Amino acid sequence: MDVNAALADASTVPFWLDTEERPQPLPPLTRDIEADLLIVGGGFTGLWTALQAKERDPKRHVVLLEANSTGWAASGRNGGFCAASLTHGYDNGQAHLPTENERLAQLGRENLDAIAAAVDRYGMDCEFERTGELDVATEDYQVAALREAHDPAAGFIFYDQQELAQIVKSPTYKGALWESREVAMVNPAKLCWELLRVIRDLGVEVYEGTKVTDLSDRRSTVLVTTEVTGQALSGSRASARSTVSAAHVALATNVFPSLLKRVSLHTVPVYDYALMTEPLTPAQLEAIGWQGRQGIGDCANRFHYYRLSADNRILFGGWDAVYHFGRQISWKYDQRPETFETLAEHFFATFPQLEGLRFTHKWGGPIDTCSRFFSFFTSAYGKKVAMAAGFTGLGVGASRFAGTVMLDLLSGESTELTELEMVRRLPLPFPPEPAAWLGIRMTTQALIKADENEGRRGPLLKVLDAVGMGFDS
Repeated sequence: MDVNAALADASTVPFWLDTEERPQPLPPLTRDIEADLLIVGGGFTGLWTALQAKERDPKRHVVLLEANSTGWAASGRNGGFCAASLTHGYDNGQAHLPTENERLAQLGRENLDAIAAAVDRYGMDCEFERTGELDVATEDYQVAALREAHDPAAGFIFYDQQELAQIVKSPTYKGALWESREVAMVNPAKLCWELLRVIRDLGVEVYEGTKVTDLSDRRSTVLVTTEVTGQALSGSRASARSTVSAAHVALATNVFPSLLKRVSLHTVPVYDYALMTEPLTPAQLEAIGWQGRQGIGDCANRFHYYRLSADNRILFGGWDAVYHFGRQISWKYDQRPETFETLAEHFFATFPQLEGLRFTHKWGGPIDTCSRFFSFFTSAYGKKVAMAAGFTGLGVGASRFAGTVMLDLLSGESTELTELEMVRRLPLPFPPEPAAWLGIRMTTQALIKADENEGRRGPLLKVLDAVGMGFDS
C-alpha cells in the first residue's frame, strides 16, 4: 500500500474543527469587570467548571476567558474517548493511590454517568455513544492479563481470538477485553461547542481572544490582567489590556504555562498525532465488522487508539508521543510527516482489507503530561484560586470531575473530594532542562524496548516505578 498516496490530499486542520458548524468567534474583553468566579481556559475543564458553577448557584456571576477560541486546543482535537477512569486505568491508580483507588474508580463511573445525564438534560448534540472500549492484544504475551480481568458482572468481558474475529476483523488481534461500561465515544469539538451554548444560556459571560497574562492577590479578591492582540481587535495590530477583579479564580489552562509558578515543572507538553479516513462504504464496513462501534486501543506502551465517527470514518491515532526540548509548544509541531506515515502503515496492517482507503485529515497537538499520568490539583491565595492540570490524554471525561474538585476547593469547605489524597498530593515534578529532555528520551527508549521484550520492564522503568513516576499503558 502506498501510504503517501493515501495521505496526499489530507487536510492539516483537525477533523473535528473542520466544519461549518464551528461557532463564530466571540468578542474579546476590552474593559475592566468584576466577577464572582473567573475561569481561565475555554477547553473541557473550564467549560465543565462553568456549567457546574451555575448549576450550584444560578445567581453567581461567572466569567470565562479563552486566549484563542473555545475548544481549539486539546479539547477539540483529541480522539473523543470519554473514559470513566480518573487515574489512567485501574492499575495505574493502584500504583499511585492504592488506599483510595477503589473509591476513585467508583467516582469515575459516577462522573461518566453525570456527563451522560448532562448531555441528555441539555439536549447536547455531540454524538455521545456509550459503546465501551476494546483493549486488544496484538502480541501473545498480552492475552493473559486481559483474560484475568474477565468479570462480566462488572462489565469486563474477555474475547479470545476466535470470538473477537466475529466482532472486529483484524489479522493483528490475539484477544480483547471489552470494558463495556467504562468509556463513551463523543465528538469532542461538538461537546465543547454545546457546553459553550449551554453555559451562555445559563448566563456565563464568555470572552475569546483574551489572554490572561498575570494574576495577583488583593485583600478580598484576585486581580487578573488580560491582553487582547491582533485580529481579535477588528483586524488591527494594536493591543488592549483589561482587568478582572474576581472573588475566586479557576485555572484551566492545562498544557499551557501555568499562572502559578510553583507548579511550572509539574507538567510537560507531549505531542500526539491522529489520522482520519474518508467515510467507509457499506462494503468496507462489512469487511471489518465493528457493528458495536466500540472504541479500540491496543495494549502496548506505544499504543494506538481508534474509533468510528458518526459518518463511519475511522480516526486512528497514537504511537508517537513527542517532547520538544525546553517544553516548547508551537503550531509548527502540529504536523509531523514521519509520524503520519507510520500511522498510515500501521492502519493498513491492522485493516488490510481497507487497502485503497484515503485519509482526509492529519493533525496533532500537545497533551499536558504529569509524572503520575492523571490530573492533579492545587490552590493558592488563601483558596481564592484553584487549578487542575496533568490529564495526560484523559481529559475528555476527567475534566468534569476536575471542575467539581476546583469548585469544592474554592468553596473553602472540607468535602470528600478535597480530602482525597489525589487532590491533596502533587505528583513529582519533572526536572529542569536539559535533564527533562534527556530523561524523557531515555524513558521513551526504555518503553520501546519493553514492548520488544514481551512487556518486561528494564532497570530504568523499574526505578521510575519505585519512585512513583512509572506508567504501564
